[in-house]
Amino acid sequence: MKIANVIGATGLVGRNITQLLLADARYDKVRVFVRRPTGLTDPRLDERIVDFEQPDHWSQELTGDELYSALGTTIKQAGSQEAQYRIDYTYQWQAAEAAARNGVSRYLLVSASGANAESRIFYSRMKGELDRAVAQLSFGQILIFRPSLLVGEREKPRRAERFAEAALKAVDWLPGIRRYQAINGATVATAMIRAANQPVTKRMCIYALDEIAALAREDGPVNLVVA
Repeated sequence: MKIANVIGATGLVGRNITQLLLADARYDKVRVFVRRPTGLTDPRLDERIVDFEQPDHWSQELTGDELYSALGTTIKQAGSQEAQYRIDYTYQWQAAEAAARNGVSRYLLVSASGANAESRIFYSRMKGELDRAVAQLSFGQILIFRPSLLVGEREKPRRAERFAEAALKAVDWLPGIRRYQAINGATVATAMIRAANQPVTKRMCIYALDEIAALAREDGPVNLVVA
């Protein structure tokens, strides 16, 4: 039996991760760190309402077997690039560093397609910087998932997301467009939990869009980027 930790449990992917973990008999505790209640009820759910600006108050509680990191926002919601960076990078880095220090063995991160620490694009650079930073931590295994546009039922619908999904569908015949196609948050969550429960063969794996979809379908990932 395992203990899983989740940050970002009120978001699209994080909520799906939490619900799937609670439905999985291999886990006897699912501990979530959130800014507001999830609204979920389960005897195995350990919900911690925390202030991500004060990690010293709760980071020692990040213990167990796995940490699923699915925290994120948009510039529109955050209000500025600086505020988005604090949520998407700083909060997640602090949680990852604490979990590694506390002996959590497996780390799973929702990154993004195109993540590149050297990119001129702010969002891609931010995601790439986090990927690079967590890769240096002392986890036994690090699994990074790079989906493209995430879709699904959110607490607060994003109009821009719906527009982008429709636009991509309209041009999916163009060469190279398929790697940017939308993927449901539940599909990403399914792939992450499936990956976490496969035999460990590499310390670090990076799953691109096609690998995420294949893993969620149970026919397994192909052409993984490994390190």
